[in-house]
Amino acid sequence: MISEKNAPKLLGAAFLFVIFVSLTSGLLLKAATGSGSISDVLVSVSNAPALMRLSVLFEMINSSAIVVLASLLYVVLNTQNKIIALIALGWWLAEAFALILSSAGAFALVPLSLDFVAAGAPQGSFYQTLGQFLYGGLHTYGYSTVHMWFYCIGGMLWYFLFFRSRYIPRAISLFGLAAVSLAFVGVIFQFFGYDVPIFVSLPLLPFELTIGAWLLLKGTKDQQ
Repeated sequence: MISEKNAPKLLGAAFLFVIFVSLTSGLLLKAATGSGSISDVLVSVSNAPALMRLSVLFEMINSSAIVVLASLLYVVLNTQNKIIALIALGWWLAEAFALILSSAGAFALVPLSLDFVAAGAPQGSFYQTLGQFLYGGLHTYGYSTVHMWFYCIGGMLWYFLFFRSRYIPRAISLFGLAAVSLAFVGVIFQFFGYDVPIFVSLPLLPFELTIGAWLLLKGTKDQQ
């Protein structure tokens, strides 16, 4: 059973675990897909299908870990405002589902890339069209935009509740609210077709490392 006493430290561990598996998945994906045109990506994936499958596996683990993370956040914060906490839980469960759909697009590249190479890597064929849909659309757009939409809205609610509760230093909560709000602005611009630099979302990484480490080591204020 998860008690009120150990839930915050479990929550901190969950934050850090999600960061680890997410970064690992991203690095494996980059190694498997390489860079260049969609034809180059398909050839790269065909040369490293195991890496691609491993990247998808880590992303599926990430999706599952987000469900656990959101549930622990609800346990810790629902006493502040049960309705807001329940809405935030729903947003992050939707985030986990968006990651599953994004992973499906990446996983489908494996058989497509193998068929593409076996067919002699024809240029201007349906392989490129389907590959662009799966990789550039379903995976990339699903991850960087749709998934982040659910994450940002849920995050703003969670970090507002942390700010209200004073369970952690308010400076950390404000950092989280600022970081997630900046990322959300980037998501909106992406929806309208603008290229958004990665530094817009980068503050989320030190924030989640900070809140994860704080909760794991110190728990919440009422336990100190």
